[in-house]
Amino acid sequence: MDLEKALRVSAAGMTAQSTRLRVVAENLANRDSTGDAPGADPFRRKTVTFAARMDRALAAETVEVRRIGTAAGDFPEVYDPGHPAADARGYVKRPNVDSLVEMMDMREAQRSYSANLSVLEVTRGMLTRTIEALR
Repeated sequence: MDLEKALRVSAAGMTAQSTRLRVVAENLANRDSTGDAPGADPFRRKTVTFAARMDRALAAETVEVRRIGTAAGDFPEVYDPGHPAADARGYVKRPNVDSLVEMMDMREAQRSYSANLSVLEVTRGMLTRTIEALR
């Protein structure tokens, strides 16, 4: 039944976006996490990569998290000679997490999750009306 496929595809999308929201939350929670030794690397921003997956049982394409990786790039440095993670020059490496980017990712994940939830609710309503019509 196509309605069952719609439910499962929407559920897969919600699962993928939930993972994305979790990663964004981790990034935001660690935006101030520096290394614990002089010159040590701080928290590195995590990224989520999605992939389309053919679900043979459903005969439909769904989305899945391909991998959770880390963002490349240099760490910004801040002059703070009193910090325990300061190097010999007095600079501390800061995480490569940009709060604005994370908030935009969170907003996009929220909208995608909501869209999948709407499809799920409409599909459930259609199934309910079909069952009521058959009674």
